[in-house]
Amino acid sequence: MKVNRIFEISTEEEFQSLCLEVFAYQFKRSPVYREFCEYLGKDPASVGQLEDIPFLPIELFKLKVIKTQTSAGEVCFKSSGTTGSQVSSHYVADPKVYKESFVRGFQQFYGPISDYCLLALLPSYLEREDSSLVYMVQELIERSGHPQSGFYLDDYDILARTLRELNDRGTAVLLIGVSFALFDMANRYPMSLTNTIVMETGGMKGRRKEMIRTELHEQIKKSWGLSHVHSEYGMTELLSQAYARKSGIFYTPNWMKILIRDTEDPFRFLAKGATGGINVIDLANLYSCSFIATQDLGKLHPDGGFEVLGRFDHSDIRGCNLMLI
Repeated sequence: MKVNRIFEISTEEEFQSLCLEVFAYQFKRSPVYREFCEYLGKDPASVGQLEDIPFLPIELFKLKVIKTQTSAGEVCFKSSGTTGSQVSSHYVADPKVYKESFVRGFQQFYGPISDYCLLALLPSYLEREDSSLVYMVQELIERSGHPQSGFYLDDYDILARTLRELNDRGTAVLLIGVSFALFDMANRYPMSLTNTIVMETGGMKGRRKEMIRTELHEQIKKSWGLSHVHSEYGMTELLSQAYARKSGIFYTPNWMKILIRDTEDPFRFLAKGATGGINVIDLANLYSCSFIATQDLGKLHPDGGFEVLGRFDHSDIRGCNLMLI
């Protein structure tokens, strides 16, 4: 299968057709995914539309090796976790596919990366060598080409001075950071940022009292005089990202799609406006699994955007026996 076809999708018909091709490819080449599908009585002959495709529970990335092939250039990204907890491993046979996905996805929503000075405040991720988020941001920093683009671990003083200098010069800035670090930075260094996009990537868990996204955004907007705080929706098990430029409503690139499943029946999909579990189709995940049932709760909007409303408790997950293949 030619990877470039994934990034050239322009119609819903093309997306639906390619989903069926990718499903057949992954059914044939991924032993874990094939076993999961066969347990459900599904195979390419019985799957005639997108909604028939089985979605692999994301927890299996903690228990199994999910991949369709191995290559000399393979990398493995791992999720963050508390000490002693099991983490997800995402084996990526061709990192160039990941780069193509996040670069094209960024440009679809924000234009050329070279238009921005990119500042990254990712302390909890930067300390790890196997973070897919750091991998992505490092590449974007390099492609921005701006001399002041870079990572700021705990250098809040330097970052504050840099933000003020760039703002005074009228430079377009993208400040991307984990939630707890942005929250701390905004509280300690209030200022007016008129040329800066602030984008949070999540990451309050375990570091601060849990805050809902709207509360976090209001605090940051107040401290920095912003109309909106942007958000990025991604995870270790995906190779594509969705972005919310305002109001916490995310939109996906052309090769990614969100479906909402019933919390009681994981094989039934819900209409727009109803709250349920988030299923993600990420066709860039060609060499692992493109059809993933996450532990996030959300709902679809009429225009195709979606909200993330929280996460399942383990007690709320139905069909757990399907994960113990």
